[in-house]
Parts: sequence; C-alpha cells; structure tokens
Amino acid sequence: MEKDLETLRRYCAYQERCHQEVKYKCLELGLRGEEVEEAIAMLIAENFLNEERFAKAFAGGKFRIKQWGRNKIKAELKQKQVSDYCIRKGLAEIDEEDYYAALLKLADKKYQSLNRETAMKQRYKTMQHLLQRGFESSLINEALEQIANNDA
Repeated sequence: MEKDLETLRRYCAYQERCHQEVKYKCLELGLRGEEVEEAIAMLIAENFLNEERFAKAFAGGKFRIKQWGRNKIKAELKQKQVSDYCIRKGLAEIDEEDYYAALLKLADKKYQSLNRETAMKQRYKTMQHLLQRGFESSLINEALEQIANNDA
C-alpha cells in the first residue's frame, strides 16, 4: 500500500488531477474498494489532490492554450465528475475581457477564411465552428455583428 501511495503522490504531483483520474489510477495499481477510498483521503489530506485547484487549472489551461469556450470546458469537467461548485470556481478563473477578445479573434479568423462563401453561409459556418468550440450563442452573435459591421 505504501509503495502504491508513493506512486499516486508522484502521479498527482506531476499535474493537477481530478478524483476520477486518481480512482482509475488506483484501479490500475490493483487497489480495490476501501483501499481506493483510503488512498484518495490520504492524498486530499496531504494536499496532493484538490478538485477545486484541478478545475481552476483545467479551465484556465483549456481556455488559454486550446481556446475552448465555457460550455466545452464545463462539459469536460462534468464528464470528469467534478462538482458543480468546483466547475463554477474553475470557470471564474477565465477573465471576461480575455474571453470575449479570444472569441472575437477566432470568429474573425474563421469568417475571413470563408470569404469565398455567401455572407449567409460565412455567418452560419463561423457560428457552427464557435459553437463546437464551446462558446455561448449570444456572445457569438454579438461577435458576428461586430465583424459584419467592421466589414461593411
């Protein structure tokens, strides 16, 4: 058990992890039932495992590096079984101005890349692209209006 715990400490120290990832790692190591719960409790007590910290790091990273929108980040965190409280905390890490600026930049880039299409198709395809990235439709519409006004 001590050897497994050391492996888990290293696993958690390498990068922020959610409880689900650590559970899977425990199962990989051959821990079962009570042992898994004990190991997770120990890691939390030693501050190797902190779901709020994970959510903040995950949300910030996915937004800054992959330019994901809030909806996609939220869906990924839900899939990782992160609590709603931690998801809210994680999403709060994203600066509102940076978020809109990133959305505008992505929208403009996609819109310009479709310049051979009709205006209607350009708008539709840009909208679909940004929805897939996880941005909110109200913000996408706002950004597309801004881009359309700049082009006019």
